[in-house]
Amino acid sequence: MKLSFDELHNLYFDNDKNTAKQISYKDAYIAKAYKENNTVRKARGYYLTALLYYDSDMNKAIQYLDSVIKYSTGTNDRSFPVAAYCEKADFLKRQFKFEEAMINYKLAEKIALQTNINYYYVVRDFIAGTKSEDLGEYNEALNIYKECFRFYRTKNYRSKKYAKNYQYIIFGIANCYKSLKNIDSTTYYNKLGLQETKMTNNMTLHYYFVLNEGANQILRKNYKAALDSIYKAFPKINEYKYTGSSLSSYFYLGKAYEGLGQNKNAVKNYLKVDSVYSKTKDITKEFMDGYPYLISYYKSIGDKENQLKYISKYMAIDSVLQKKYRNLNTSLRNEYDIPRLMSEKENLIESLKEDKAKSFWGNGILFLGIVTVSAFGFYQFQHKKKYRSRFEKIMQETADKNFQEKENDTLKNSKTVAIKTDDIGINEELIEQILKKLNSFEKEKGFLKPNITIQSLSIVFETNTKYLSKIVNAYRNKSFIQYINDLRIDNALENLKKDSKLRKYTIQALALEFGFNSAESFSSAFYKKSGIKPAYFIKQIEESLKYK
Repeated sequence: MKLSFDELHNLYFDNDKNTAKQISYKDAYIAKAYKENNTVRKARGYYLTALLYYDSDMNKAIQYLDSVIKYSTGTNDRSFPVAAYCEKADFLKRQFKFEEAMINYKLAEKIALQTNINYYYVVRDFIAGTKSEDLGEYNEALNIYKECFRFYRTKNYRSKKYAKNYQYIIFGIANCYKSLKNIDSTTYYNKLGLQETKMTNNMTLHYYFVLNEGANQILRKNYKAALDSIYKAFPKINEYKYTGSSLSSYFYLGKAYEGLGQNKNAVKNYLKVDSVYSKTKDITKEFMDGYPYLISYYKSIGDKENQLKYISKYMAIDSVLQKKYRNLNTSLRNEYDIPRLMSEKENLIESLKEDKAKSFWGNGILFLGIVTVSAFGFYQFQHKKKYRSRFEKIMQETADKNFQEKENDTLKNSKTVAIKTDDIGINEELIEQILKKLNSFEKEKGFLKPNITIQSLSIVFETNTKYLSKIVNAYRNKSFIQYINDLRIDNALENLKKDSKLRKYTIQALALEFGFNSAESFSSAFYKKSGIKPAYFIKQIEESLKYK
C-alpha cells in the first residue's frame, strides 16, 4: 500500500520512541520526494533526518539542516527554510556559537517576514530568548518581546493557534523584568501570565509563572511568600522532567532560606543545585550564587575540606563559563571576585598541608584510607555477581512491597495484643494507642524528619521512652534506631526506583532528602538494609533502563 507524504510524516512522529521505524518512514518519505522530484518534500525529508540526530550528533544534524535550506530556499514555503534556520541556530547555541546562531535567526527572520508573518514573530521570540537567557542583553530582549506582545494582542490570543506563543511572550517579558530587578513590572506580567494560562488550561506554563513570582518575591525580601510559591510550583514542574526547572527551584529555595537566616535549609538546597549540576554539567551565571554561600558556610564551621572543595568547584565552573561565553558575559569574573578566591584556595591548601604534616597518624590514616579504598575496589570486583544478585532481590522485594505490607498489617492486627502485654508488662489499651501512632507515623513519613530520637518521638506520642522502646522491640522486632533507619531506607529504595530526578542527586543530597545527617550514615544504613551501596543501586537502575 502506497502512503502519502502526510501519512508518512504522521507515522514518523507517532513512533518517536522507535528509531528504527522513524528511519524507515523518513527514508520512504525522501524516496517518494525524489521519485516525484518534489523539492519542498525533499527538504522536509531531510528535516526529519536532522531531528534524529538532535541528541546524538549535532554536527551531523546541522549538515542535514543545510540540505533542507538548500532544497527549500526560494520555494516560498510557509515553513521552510525558516524552520531549518531556527533549528540550526538552536544547535549552534548548544555549541556556544552564539554569533553564528544569531546570523541564522536573522536569515530565518528575513524570509519569514515575506512568507509567513506568524512564523516571523515566532523567530523574533527565539531571538529575544537568546538575548535574554544566553547573552544577558535584557533590555534588547525586552523590546523584542514587547513588539511580539503587541502583535499577539491584535490576534485572538486565547485561541489554540496563538495562546501558547502569546503566553511564552508574557513569560519572557516577566523574566526580563525580573533580571532587571523591576519588581512591580515582573509581578504585573506574572499575574497576567497566570490569568491567561488558567483561562486556556495551560497548566504546564502556569506553574512556571508561579515559580517566577516566587523568585520575584525573594527580590522583594518576602521570603515566606517566596517559599509558598516555590513549594506550590515545584511538585508540578518536577513532573515535566526538565532538569533546569529542578535546578532553578532548588536555587530559589536556597535563596529564600538564606534570606530567612535558616542556614541548614539554605545549604541543603544549594547542595541539591550542586548535585544536579554534577550530573548534567549544565548551569548558568544566575544559579552560581549558591557556591559563595556554601564556601562561607563551611568556613564559618571550620570545615576546610568542604571549603576547599566548593572554592575549587566554583572556580572550575567560572572557567568553563568564561571559555564558553568568551566575551559575551564580560561581567561574570568581576562579579564573583575570582582572584580573591584563588588566594583563599592557596591559603587553604597550605593550611591543610600543615595540618597533615603535624600528625604522623594523619599520614598513617591517609595511607590506610588508600589501602582500604584499593581493597574495597578489589572486593567490589570479586563480588560483582553477588552484588547483582542482591540488587535483583531488592527490585523484586520492592515490586511486591504493597502486597507484603497488606499481609503484614493483617497479621499485625490479628495478633492478640494480650499475649505481648504479658511479655512487656504494658497495659493493652496503651499498647494499642502507641501502635496506632506508630502506624500513622509510618504512613505520614514522619521518619523523614532529621534528628529523630526516641526521646523526641516519645514526647510527640505523649508517652515515655521506656514504653516506646519496648513496643518497637516487640511489635516491629527492631531496636528504635534500626526501626527508623529501615523505614528511611525502604522509602529511599522505593523513590529511587521511580524518580529519575532523585537518581541525579549526590549521596550527600540523598542523605538529606531521606532524613539522614550525612552521606556516611545514609550509606551505612543503606548497606545494612540492602547489602549494597546506594551508588551501586542507582547505577544498576540506570543501566537496566537502557535496555527497556
